[in-house]
Amino acid sequence: MVKRPDCPRPPGAPRWVAMFHRASDDSWRVAAESPYRPPVLYAVGDMTQTVRARGDEVAVALWGPRDGAWHRFETPAAAGGRAQEPGRRVQDPGARAGVQDPGARAEEPAKLAERMADRRHQVLMAGLSRAGLYDLSPEDEPAVRALVERLDEPTVRRVAHWLSAAAARR
Repeated sequence: MVKRPDCPRPPGAPRWVAMFHRASDDSWRVAAESPYRPPVLYAVGDMTQTVRARGDEVAVALWGPRDGAWHRFETPAAAGGRAQEPGRRVQDPGARAGVQDPGARAEEPAKLAERMADRRHQVLMAGLSRAGLYDLSPEDEPAVRALVERLDEPTVRRVAHWLSAAAARR
């Protein structure tokens, strides 16, 4: 295992910040930040998957507020854990990234949940369009809505990919 310098504390007031180590210049870069924990953890999970898919080693530091001050939290990349397995839906993005913080808000902010549902809906509709299904019937909408509500984004993207691939074979 490669020894890295400790991640510096982010500047400014305590908030949720994910920092990734760049081996090319041996530096730490802010990858995601928010006043809320769930969006940062979601970003950590997706970025970790992307970095590992490239075959690179993942080094991430998660900083957040605890008792009004900065605190560094354990992450799955630091502990050698894995991001969410494909196809498994995890309700709490904190559980997906493997980060435990008893003092953090357990629920996602409503805006984030709505934005992520809209994004999944858009991805699924794009896949259906590529498959040639432009005009959905009234009974199709509840099926689309059920998929959007029950599946995570990587799974919806996979379904959209299957639809696109099937359309390309016609």
